[in-house]
Amino acid sequence: MTANFDPRELRVSDAERTHVVSVLQKAIGHGMLNLDEFTARTDRALAAKTRAELNVLLVDLPGVTHRDSDSPLRPRPERINAVMASIHRDGQWRVPRDLLITNRLGSTDLDFSEAIIEHAEVNIELRVSGGSVTILLPERGSVDAQQVTIAAGGLKDKVGVRGGGRPHFVLSGTVTAGSLHLRRASYNRIGRLVIRSPWKLSWDNSD
Repeated sequence: MTANFDPRELRVSDAERTHVVSVLQKAIGHGMLNLDEFTARTDRALAAKTRAELNVLLVDLPGVTHRDSDSPLRPRPERINAVMASIHRDGQWRVPRDLLITNRLGSTDLDFSEAIIEHAEVNIELRVSGGSVTILLPERGSVDAQQVTIAAGGLKDKVGVRGGGRPHFVLSGTVTAGSLHLRRASYNRIGRLVIRSPWKLSWDNSD
């Protein structure tokens, strides 16, 4: 008879410890930890022997932690590939915590205004070459695109506010000979008629 084995008791490597420290550094940068908390958790991470000991250091950090209880490493990001093609997502699509957008001579249009977003923070890595990416944030969403490198391309940011809103989108990566357009949905209501900018009409069916 084989005994039940808890994968959380697996031994961790130096690479896993270093990864958790980098996540804690990101958390302090977003104001989720103070300096004393960061120092204490870093000491515990570097001394951790098992996955369970690492997991407990991240479990209360929304947007920078992971869902997999068996590993301190985040799941691989969901990929969106547009190679000489156009990709558009809108409506009530479910948004993962991590997205990787690869765009070569294509266009990617992501409308988050009605999407199902279960995370306080969404991380989007861009690998754009000769293509265009348009991101429409929810009405109260915020964005940080300071980690995006633009080379021979353009950034049109109509959002402006870097933080404070939720969900918060963190963009990173490169845009080479392409364009990145950021904007936020806004709404006007006339009775039950809801007018969204960018242009879209709907009806408010709530009582």
